[in-house]
Amino acid sequence: MELLTPLETLCRLILRARELEAQVPALDPDEDPDNVDDIDDGEDDQALSALQDELNSGVEEEITAMLDDLADDQLAETVALAWVGRGTYDVSEWEDACAEANELDPEEAIDELMEMPLLASHLEAGLAAFDYSCEGVGQND
Repeated sequence: MELLTPLETLCRLILRARELEAQVPALDPDEDPDNVDDIDDGEDDQALSALQDELNSGVEEEITAMLDDLADDQLAETVALAWVGRGTYDVSEWEDACAEANELDPEEAIDELMEMPLLASHLEAGLAAFDYSCEGVGQND
């Protein structure tokens, strides 16, 4: 299979999706920290708070913009790759995956990808199913 979407673009999308997936939602500022229903000595809370980042809406916006910049056939291909990587379709069903993805309007396709848990892993697995890899992509020789 020949990719319609540049491999470098797909790899950058995977990288940014990994960054988004790695983020931990911030605590709700309206939440009562002294909730008596949550029996806890508080020691773990400080250790965990060091691991929590504010959600970086910039990463989400960048991913959405990257997807929005794709041509309709490239966007459908990206959705189909994610579906293959997720196991919704097999490699042998590539044409069917592409046909279904092409039925989505661009907004639906972007929503499908943005709401997909483990998007980066699914895209990476989809690429690997067709013997593509991001290894070495974007590195200057």
